[in-house]
Amino acid sequence: MTMMKRFMNNKIDVLDKGFLRVVDFLGDDLTVVNSARVSFGKVKDKFEKEDERLVNYLAKHKHFSPFRHLMVQFHIKAPEFVMRQWYKHVVGAETSSSHSTKDHAWNEISGRYIPYDEFYNPQFFRKQSTDNKQASDGIISDQIMARTLWHEALDASIISYNKMLEMGVAREQARCILPLTLYTEVYWTASFQAIMNFIELRDESTAQFEIREYAIAMKKVMNEIYPKTTEIWLKNYQK
Repeated sequence: MTMMKRFMNNKIDVLDKGFLRVVDFLGDDLTVVNSARVSFGKVKDKFEKEDERLVNYLAKHKHFSPFRHLMVQFHIKAPEFVMRQWYKHVVGAETSSSHSTKDHAWNEISGRYIPYDEFYNPQFFRKQSTDNKQASDGIISDQIMARTLWHEALDASIISYNKMLEMGVAREQARCILPLTLYTEVYWTASFQAIMNFIELRDESTAQFEIREYAIAMKKVMNEIYPKTTEIWLKNYQK
């Protein structure tokens, strides 16, 4: 089985109902090398030690354009609140040659066309950090009450949503009452540079647990598709 078919036939489960799946990808470790050396009219068909040094030099000195010849298309299923964080890596894409948010395409499932019916339920309820306003730290003691309140709120919104659909209320309007726990799906196509920027920022100790789980899964994929390039990039940029 080719690498392409292996990735297209497999997905990584994330959280309780989410997943990450490679739809397609462009290039390999040699793509960066050959893109950088094209100015000298050179093309290689085997990745060697000197190529590793070149890739390291390019990454270290922020010569990013050769890395953007590597592209991956992902199919992602995640809760809405995760996708809202994720989309920050797409909006306001710059046109400058070195900006990490360029080279994206993003298409999302629409609640205007289909009804929503899947929602995220966390395994544990975390405690608010006392020294970081945006972070959590450990778990709360009363898990049962927290789960009860979670499901009461979720059930109420689903019941009202379905009743409005039965009444004939437009899907585009009825969906507005649904919580950010609902699952959505996107196709995200991005360059190697943009993907690694996402991993660098989201696979980090202060990142929210749920989005970090996707970043960890994505890093695993990138290590398999572009093993040498990913290894070199992470050595330079991931703390």
